[in-house]
Amino acid sequence: MNPAIDRTFSVDRLAFEDRSYINSYRESAGGRGINASYVIHSFGGDTTAVFPCGGDSGKRLEQFLGDCGFPIAVVPIDQPIRTNLTITDKQGLTVNLNETGPTLSKADVAHVEKTIREKLDGAAWLMLCGSIPPGVPSSLYAKLISVARQKKVKTLLHAGGEALRQGIEAHPTVAMPNQQEAERLLGRNLLTRTHYLDAAARILAMGPESVVLSLGSRGAVGAFADGLVEALPPRVDAVCPIGAGDALAAAYTWAMTRNAEPADALRWGVACGTASAQLPGMLFANLAQTKDVYPQVEVRRAE
Repeated sequence: MNPAIDRTFSVDRLAFEDRSYINSYRESAGGRGINASYVIHSFGGDTTAVFPCGGDSGKRLEQFLGDCGFPIAVVPIDQPIRTNLTITDKQGLTVNLNETGPTLSKADVAHVEKTIREKLDGAAWLMLCGSIPPGVPSSLYAKLISVARQKKVKTLLHAGGEALRQGIEAHPTVAMPNQQEAERLLGRNLLTRTHYLDAAARILAMGPESVVLSLGSRGAVGAFADGLVEALPPRVDAVCPIGAGDALAAAYTWAMTRNAEPADALRWGVACGTASAQLPGMLFANLAQTKDVYPQVEVRRAE
């Protein structure tokens, strides 16, 4: 719902009140849903990215996606889409600055809903990804989850804030908050393994069929019908961790479409997120790179 132009600067080092030198600069199409489509497509999966788009920045976004290899469904809007800024250094320290996005009209929102309803025919999964821009009701994801259920389409909710809270109450197939989103949802800090396990269980009790709590370099915790599962990644040198959660969500969904068990899908997700974090800028691991990490991800049942 809130695509972006991602501007990524790689610098020699990030230090407070000191000079940094730019080593490289890259501009690309961004937004959680678009990132997920890139990963799924690179894995050989079929995916369509649906998003509102307008202004000069929107034209550049469509140009970036001109040779992406997967179909897109653009909902035209009058306002320009947002531009996000990421600065990362050789040590993996990253600063991420995001604009809030354009203000959508009621007609814009209705057009998005109509497009998604049409695309649900024949779909296996609907991934609802990212922030809600101004003008969009926070209940939109919950509404779309209900629509998808009527069409027998599974749903993955990868969002935060009130959109996450209301979406969870609509009983998605999977709710996938990151640590910060889960902390805001539950109103508490998550600092220890016990906290993570308890948080996943608490969120599961709020309505989704399953939960994947994304924990960055600490991997992820899954709360499934048969219990809690931890997926622990190997230690790696992270170059740019921004977007690793999007890679996790995409690889998890890809694995589920291939009839993987949830615990194994979690392993694929953590492997892809870990492999992506080792790449510079906003780049995502392909299937071969993910396969290299997959055997190194430890999956264990929580006691």
